[in-house]
Amino acid sequence: MMLMEDKNVDMAVKIARAVGERGGTVYYVGGFVRDRVRREENKDVDIEVHGIYPQELEEILDSLGERISTGESFGIYNLKGYSIDIAMPRKEEKRGAGHRDFDICVDPFLGTYKAAKRRDFTINALMENVLTGEITDHFGGVRDIEEKKIRHIADDTFAEDPLRVLRAAQFAARFGYDVAEETIELCSKMDLSALPKERIMGETEKALLKAEKPSVFFEVLRKMGQLRFWFCELEKTIGVEQNPKFHAEGDVWIHTMMVCDEAAKLREKVQNPLGFMLAAVAHDFGKVLCTETVNGEIHAYRHEILGLPLVESFMNRLTAEKELILYVMNLAEHHMKPNMLAGDNASIKATNKMFDKAVDPEGLICLAIADGLGKRTDAEYVSNDEFFYKRLEIYREYMKRPYVMGRDLIEAGIEPSERFGEYLQYAHKLRLAGVEKESALRQTLAYIRNWNLH
Repeated sequence: MMLMEDKNVDMAVKIARAVGERGGTVYYVGGFVRDRVRREENKDVDIEVHGIYPQELEEILDSLGERISTGESFGIYNLKGYSIDIAMPRKEEKRGAGHRDFDICVDPFLGTYKAAKRRDFTINALMENVLTGEITDHFGGVRDIEEKKIRHIADDTFAEDPLRVLRAAQFAARFGYDVAEETIELCSKMDLSALPKERIMGETEKALLKAEKPSVFFEVLRKMGQLRFWFCELEKTIGVEQNPKFHAEGDVWIHTMMVCDEAAKLREKVQNPLGFMLAAVAHDFGKVLCTETVNGEIHAYRHEILGLPLVESFMNRLTAEKELILYVMNLAEHHMKPNMLAGDNASIKATNKMFDKAVDPEGLICLAIADGLGKRTDAEYVSNDEFFYKRLEIYREYMKRPYVMGRDLIEAGIEPSERFGEYLQYAHKLRLAGVEKESALRQTLAYIRNWNLH
């Protein structure tokens, strides 16, 4: 069976041959070429068709399959059954402050130089002739790949889309590249406030889920002075002191960056990797509010609770997805609990209650592990992993056992009422304590009788 990427490349070659017969040329463009030069896999095949008119391209595509016009007026097409973006060169002129405020027109004879110049970075402006493999590199992209450098192409065109500030940061994080000083300087002057939250989240998600060290994303934005609007809660952690006995690494910012990088090693184990990584970013926001010195020692008592409004504000700025927001807030609220209970060798009932409150028990464990590893102390690191997972196994085994349900109470003669939920809650506490169903039912019925007597 032909792999999908091979199938798309094969179609790109067929299109290139047909275009060539009409006097045109087809190039691989964008990240597909960049990653080929980097010797990395990229399954997103993008091609750009030069030297023929749109009608001619449409005739070619119709002869090869079922054409899908995803942006016909912009010269953008697809073919049904293929994952390949087919575009024609186009000119863009900015006419307003919004990210969509551009006049766009197709120009098949624009030429490779002008077509490449509208792209963001030199490494993304490479073009590869589909038929010959020849690389067209007008702006030194190959050199910048060799030097591991993110560099913008032109001040005027780059500044037209403020999202490129975040793209620079996420490419630096994903590829382990440095951002050129002139690009840092230009990015520091750009206003990101008018960007839609969806675009900000899109770039942040790539950094958090694809980078080995997501901290680089935030460090680059800090260097650019671009945390202030979208990531203001995170920026405020800079300079917030921590108790050096437990946090010899430095302030809350440094600790958070270390936790993010440790969390990246665990993100594949959790239910919601994006939510998990955002919780790693936001877990200590509360320290900004409650850090104080008591008897000569720095403390941030109840920061996991007091910081929840900051976590919520941060998340609402980035997304409208309620489930994601609740996931992040849940993990942030409970992130201290696992290590505290492990340190006390707490009862099974206590760890069961903790896991029961967690939207993702394993995600909570992973955040606690990352939190423990994301610091430097004079004491030798003690891993609680065995305790966590042994207790999680017990919790899951308890949850598989038969338990008291609403129908059991009804069969025992308890009529549904406004207190019914409270009765079931009591039965659930017995379940978490490991009480067998028959005994739990008897105790619950006794609880109900006692309640009714009073």
